[in-house]
Amino acid sequence: MGVAKSEVVRKSGSVEKVEVVAGTATQTQVLLGPADGMPNFAMRRFIMGEGGGMPRHTNTVEHEQFVLSGRARVTIGDNVHEVAAEDVVYIPAGVPHSYEVLEAPFQFLCMVPNAEDRIEILD
Repeated sequence: MGVAKSEVVRKSGSVEKVEVVAGTATQTQVLLGPADGMPNFAMRRFIMGEGGGMPRHTNTVEHEQFVLSGRARVTIGDNVHEVAAEDVVYIPAGVPHSYEVLEAPFQFLCMVPNAEDRIEILD
């Protein structure tokens, strides 16, 4: 991990979209991250289409999220939340969580620490 030597400004559409193997109809983009010299956090965008989502899983890093569009049912631990544009979500490291799209496209920004993140699918 390096320290950004200068500012980074670019169109989000220029960042490669990658299919999320564990998900359904789900893509992600690393908008800013270690490859850009970001020293502490990565900013990712998730895009979930019709019928999309992620199964119940854990991550070894926390997630701070900001919903951009659409609606989804997000389960965190034993709590179920319906989230939509302008909602913020915090998921502590190690807590089981899942996503089920209710209105596509469901898009959110997800900020995570620049640390090794291991995902474990639980279902």
